[in-house]
Amino acid sequence: MSPAEPPAVAALRGLDCDLSGLTALVAGLGLSGFSAADALLERGAAVTVVDDREPVDGSAAAERAHLLDVLGARLVLGGTATAPADLLRSAGGTAAHPDLLVASPGWRPDHPVLLAAAGTGAVVWGEVELAWRLQGGAEGPPWLTVTGTNGKTTTVELLGSVLRAAGLRARTAGNIGTPLVDAVRDPAGADVLAVELSSFQLHLVRTVSPHAATCLNLAPDHLDWHGGAQAYRDAKARVYERARVAAVYNAADPATEQMVRDADVVEGCRAVGFTTGAPRVGEVGAVEGLLVDRAFIEERDRAAAELGGLADLVALAGVAGPEDVPAHVVANALAAAALARSLGVPATAVRDGLRSANMPPHRAATVAVLDGVRFVDDSKATNPHAADAALAALDDVVWVAGGLAKGATYDDLVRRHAGRLRAAVLLGADRALVADALRRHAPEVPVVTVDPPDTGPVGALDDDRARALMDRVVAAAADLARPGSTVLLAPAAASMDQFSSYVARGEAFAAAVRRRAGSAG
Repeated sequence: MSPAEPPAVAALRGLDCDLSGLTALVAGLGLSGFSAADALLERGAAVTVVDDREPVDGSAAAERAHLLDVLGARLVLGGTATAPADLLRSAGGTAAHPDLLVASPGWRPDHPVLLAAAGTGAVVWGEVELAWRLQGGAEGPPWLTVTGTNGKTTTVELLGSVLRAAGLRARTAGNIGTPLVDAVRDPAGADVLAVELSSFQLHLVRTVSPHAATCLNLAPDHLDWHGGAQAYRDAKARVYERARVAAVYNAADPATEQMVRDADVVEGCRAVGFTTGAPRVGEVGAVEGLLVDRAFIEERDRAAAELGGLADLVALAGVAGPEDVPAHVVANALAAAALARSLGVPATAVRDGLRSANMPPHRAATVAVLDGVRFVDDSKATNPHAADAALAALDDVVWVAGGLAKGATYDDLVRRHAGRLRAAVLLGADRALVADALRRHAPEVPVVTVDPPDTGPVGALDDDRARALMDRVVAAAADLARPGSTVLLAPAAASMDQFSSYVARGEAFAAAVRRRAGSAG
């Protein structure tokens, strides 16, 4: 126990501890904030929940606020940044500040409430740290943790499928959808958790000690939130801290290998590389269409164990044959295999799990083929690195791009794929950044800019405006396409300027394509 922790906060290390003396402030009314507040209330804490925004009547946030009010939480919604010191004093009850502040992932480190809390000496955690404490740390089910600029969700889905193929009760949780606090409180229990962690979540991790961990890749992203590339890199590197059995890195990405070299891991933890080429000793990789292991077998200095083949990834990747499976899909599969093998999963389970896995929604999903033109929803490509992988898999592309750039630039992306682009259709707050890159590096590519359908404020569109916007986007893209072309929604930007999430953006695109298909029929 750290001597800086008040006794009530230290008690969070146990699942069944008495938290009746704890005062807690939960920052954020999203899914993770709601789960954190619910868990703390369940254990007898006095909880205040704050959010910068007033929830809209009838929204999911309003329903969460109502439930927390019924459960006994104090709610302060809207205007939290105006008097953070007063807010902290009121949340602390009779004390000058709360014992604990649990910050939701979207709350920036420089938010006035978080800065004020740090100044008071209150303990500040994220929901991930709270979940680890609630499950009793390493006494609970092992965590296999995954981060990276891109591929996190796919890798965690693959990992969950492999673990279940081995007969384990595996839960996928974290940034993938289910809050970790809910996963560790699930009465059904789990043998192992496959955990997706964003850089936001990792920023506030303090004591999590995963069984095995990986950072899949590193490219500039969320630089506005973290304040720079180094801070973003440092947040990602936290995934390896206190890893107990395996620190899995991308052999083609020196930044991830350096993270492993720098990490403070548990003694005996092994560095394991994954590569889409032939593996060296201590790596997993691919040889002549096979996925192989030279890391988790006794005779790894002279032999390799077969884990499956590229043919097992054809359905997942949605391609015609093994030779068409994109390299990033192979890399994700190998990272998932390495994490599973660190837990002792047999090679046959890796093969079976990869074969039965499905691609996550809004990741390279074909919506329809209309008049010889394929419409693909890759709304999950929320940064240039992800869009790079999507574009690299195609030729003759009408590219639908734009949104919130989050500090990203587009020159390298456009320069690399200019020869693939038939045209571009741009939307979103930072569409001019993409347009400027196209003007510099692909001046011959026609560009159409689609503005919101009215002059309302920038922000999440209501259903009618989202529908009208995407109908115009799809119509413009279809007019620019030719038989054999692919209209690709790979925005290379976040969605929150116009949509509530990348999911909402992808669904709006897919719905617009289906409407066009219906009218054409």
